[in-house]
Amino acid sequence: MTEVTRILLAEDNPGDALLLDEMLRSGDSPKFVIQRLERLDDALQQLTAESFDLVFVDLSLPDSHGLETFVKLHHDFPDVAIVVLTGLDDEMTALQAVGQGAQDYLVKGHSERRRLVQAAHYAVERHHMLQELKALSLIDELTGLHNRRGFEILGKKQLEIAGRSQKGIALIFADLDGLKKINDTLGHRCGDLALMDTADVLKRTFRNADILARIGGDEFACLAVEMVPDRLQMILSRLEQHLSRQRARTQRPFELSLSIGVACYDAENPCDIDALIERADAEMYKNKKEKRSSK
Repeated sequence: MTEVTRILLAEDNPGDALLLDEMLRSGDSPKFVIQRLERLDDALQQLTAESFDLVFVDLSLPDSHGLETFVKLHHDFPDVAIVVLTGLDDEMTALQAVGQGAQDYLVKGHSERRRLVQAAHYAVERHHMLQELKALSLIDELTGLHNRRGFEILGKKQLEIAGRSQKGIALIFADLDGLKKINDTLGHRCGDLALMDTADVLKRTFRNADILARIGGDEFACLAVEMVPDRLQMILSRLEQHLSRQRARTQRPFELSLSIGVACYDAENPCDIDALIERADAEMYKNKKEKRSSK
């Protein structure tokens, strides 16, 4: 993020706008330059005329209400990071906006200064990462997940963020068991279905903020952010549940099975993303050997 972050604030309530302005400008954070407009149409015109790093937009403006406010803004300016502002009674709509591409949402009057500044920083960083991925076409065509290069770029950024925030990250490495046998006995179409089913299971298991990738032929990696030990166990249990449900739902002529390895990032003893992948891969291989020896 640049030293000066240009923010367009679409907010018609003077009190809410003043509070947000004061919170962003106070302290010793990098400088924010904020311009406020009260109507969505005015904001759209201003974005056409000038360049901004970030937009804070109230979902209830005089000329636009609800999710449509975000949809119009995001449709016309997909290259700008957006954080939506909402009241307590409209938090579900804000979550829908995040699901459709907003970087974050804040409940007005219930966000402390640190959370507000953090949201601004992370929104711009995440949006830049996504734009970089789109520009480089770093997506695996078969599964729709990131490919290895995309995973490494996003993973590097997330490790940098984790180092600053001191929040945990876990890398879950998954290997699709028996893909060669599926290809050899059932054909490559079934092999592709097994890979797509695995991607669906991972998408159902992990959050939107986590980074999912197919990094090799039968290898998948998941970078789970803001990780704590209890959540890691919950994710691994949920992964097994979703595997069982996928098998029951699709009734493929093969059994979908994954060997799993986990490596946790320690901000006090940092490593790069390649080293983290290597550690998780080694743990996965141990799991695969244990499964073979138990048969």
